[in-house]
Amino acid sequence: MESIKINIENAFSFINSKKWDVVIRKAQKALVTLEKGNGLGNDFLGWLKLPESMDYKDIYTGISELRSKVNTVVVVGIGGSYLGARAVISALSNIFEPTKPEILFAGNSLDENYHYDLFNYLQNRNFGIVVISKSGTTTEPAIAFRILKKMVESKYGVEEARSRIIAITDKVRGALRKLADEEGYKSFIIADDIGGRFSVLSPVGLVPIALAGFDIAKILEGAKDLNKYTKSDKSIDDNVVIKYAAIRNLLYQRGKNIEILTSYSPKLFFLVEWWKQLYGESEGKGGKGIFPVGVINTTDLHSLGQYIQEGERMIFETVLDIKAKGAKVEIPEIEEDLDNLNYLAGKDMHYVNQMAKQGTLLAHVDGGVPNIKLSLSTLDEYNIGALLFFFEKACAVSGYILGVNPFDQPGVEAYKSKMFELLGKL
Repeated sequence: MESIKINIENAFSFINSKKWDVVIRKAQKALVTLEKGNGLGNDFLGWLKLPESMDYKDIYTGISELRSKVNTVVVVGIGGSYLGARAVISALSNIFEPTKPEILFAGNSLDENYHYDLFNYLQNRNFGIVVISKSGTTTEPAIAFRILKKMVESKYGVEEARSRIIAITDKVRGALRKLADEEGYKSFIIADDIGGRFSVLSPVGLVPIALAGFDIAKILEGAKDLNKYTKSDKSIDDNVVIKYAAIRNLLYQRGKNIEILTSYSPKLFFLVEWWKQLYGESEGKGGKGIFPVGVINTTDLHSLGQYIQEGERMIFETVLDIKAKGAKVEIPEIEEDLDNLNYLAGKDMHYVNQMAKQGTLLAHVDGGVPNIKLSLSTLDEYNIGALLFFFEKACAVSGYILGVNPFDQPGVEAYKSKMFELLGKL
């Protein structure tokens, strides 16, 4: 069944309907190009096959020993090597209770205080490590792993430490592959044809997600069904991938060069962060691209809300709408009614949040902000798998419409060369 619905009615009035017909046909052709594998970056299309080809049973087998012996796992990675897993784990977890085992993250920054606090916390934890890097030499995770490796070896001994480290890396090349082979770490492969930001449905994302206790088979099932219902031979009017890629590019042509991904659930904070990397690295090149930003409402209505409502009109908004309400928290009636909220007595917070969402949408449209709504029936493994693959597929199509290679990131190396020069690296 189709798990994602798209509503572009509140964006359509901002575009030229004649140009819409042109761009949506262009989006369909871009999807055909993606499926045939003859477009830019076609040597990085391995992610397209993951929903059907990924062996999730091998992942469960490979993590069983580590999962049985630890209460904490530190996932070491940066960018696409950790954001997908963190997005899914955060979305599906109880915000105030850690998963079992607890999943922590390292190597995603160079901040000393963060890592100092983490390393101190681990002194009283029974922990293991999942290190994710194709090369093994990316500065941020390499530094964190160097320290963590020494910690785990000092605490448990070198032999035991080997069973507490899982490496996810290249099949044959790189420093981490060499180390994993020498030490005998359990390892999973990052395929050559899968880039980091498109790797969440590979072992890069699925190993940490499975360690956290979530059903990766259902995640893959959701992605597989989404792929099935968004093939290029499906009706354009019902194809959410084509419609999303087309409408955002047409809005971009109309001068709307900033897209705000909006959620009304704090649990989706890291999914928004994952989306920002996916679209920012895929489209921001050659002097082109929509700048991706994110907000969590209603929190950010009290920070960025004023700008979105009345600032420069170069923005459009995509709202993630989760229909199911989940837990129920009812608003009580109070005799004094000093806060004037008795008119909401008996209603639950989900209802109020939904009305805030609808009211904000209407206000933003009135204020000149085109609005796209993406709806999911509920937030579970199946639906989040579909959502992840939807964004990946639509990103590739959108990049092709824009005329860029969605699968490279040449600009990422610029800061590294300057940093290495300052650090004195030979």
